[in-house]
Amino acid sequence: MQFLDFSHNPLLVFASLFVAMMSGFTGLSLTKGLSGRSVAQRKVLIALAAIALGGGIWSMHFVAMLGLQLPILFYYDAAVTLASALIAILATGIALLILHFHPRTRTTLVLAGGIVGLGVVAMHYLGMSAMQLCRAVYSPLGIVLAITSSTGLNIAAFAIAYGRRTQRNLVLGTLFFGCSVFSVHFIAISGTSFIAAPVTNEVGPLISNEIMAIGVVLSSFVLCGAFLLTGVTFLAPAQPQASAPEKPEDTQAQPEPVANVANKRIPYEQDGRTHFVDQQSVAVIRAEGRYTYLYTANAKLFCVWSITEAEKRLDAGVFIKTHRSYLLNPAFVTGFERLKDSGVCHLELANLTKVPVSRSRLHAVRDVLGI
Repeated sequence: MQFLDFSHNPLLVFASLFVAMMSGFTGLSLTKGLSGRSVAQRKVLIALAAIALGGGIWSMHFVAMLGLQLPILFYYDAAVTLASALIAILATGIALLILHFHPRTRTTLVLAGGIVGLGVVAMHYLGMSAMQLCRAVYSPLGIVLAITSSTGLNIAAFAIAYGRRTQRNLVLGTLFFGCSVFSVHFIAISGTSFIAAPVTNEVGPLISNEIMAIGVVLSSFVLCGAFLLTGVTFLAPAQPQASAPEKPEDTQAQPEPVANVANKRIPYEQDGRTHFVDQQSVAVIRAEGRYTYLYTANAKLFCVWSITEAEKRLDAGVFIKTHRSYLLNPAFVTGFERLKDSGVCHLELANLTKVPVSRSRLHAVRDVLGI
């Protein structure tokens, strides 16, 4: 068995990295702020993000393959090539559904990153199998390294991008995602050899490197457009609040504008839909990982806000922080118990009867309760 010598075009190698970065930024940007949207909107944006991420994985692979320089002519099977793109889109779509329709915990982050990592590897090796007149031969070590690096790097990418949904984390997650897709391809290629295979085993029609280049250019063009649109939104400065004009003294006083209704309500998820509850009806907000649970007189509701976000969004004076994991509405307190350097607030709720008061919050809670 005689292996073929091969090399890579440096410009196309760089272009493949750029494509991976663009797709990562576009896909992750499209999913930012989905918790505040309706279920239908979330589904549409997740589908678009999956196409951006999965299509970017596919485009990065074949941009790099266009840069592969072999001493023989080879073609691609169109059906297998298309199937490899669908695998990448399906894997990223499943991961995004897990992240946006289930409580986001460390387990779901690892699961989502692992699914994308395996999807990248599956897309790579299926895409390589599309080569005709040239056959790839893999080393077991190369396959193991590709799988472990892909899952590890993609878990890190999603843990960073979804750890805190800030612009900084989005950029860092993009860098990790782009580098992971790029690295996995060349780690896998480093464990791959090529031999001439004069017999073709095509499933669909054959396409040449020239036709493949046209398809990759078109997909990259779409990614560039989406990248520019999301980039403009990302870089747009926050609009300053217009100052209210001074009222002349001789004019009749105008009524105050109605407060933003959204600031008076808290969203919660139930039966695949986002509902809202008035904050005055909520007795306790309890942290649960990166999310919270809302306790009303008769219900326990799942909320996508973190405890920190709840503190920032809710009206001052309605809730008091009794513990790093609890926000309490004093109107629902039926009793207080002092426990040396800490305390307990008693309530008469269907799903919660006690809320702890930490040592550092004890004095403030007693002041609010008037004791």
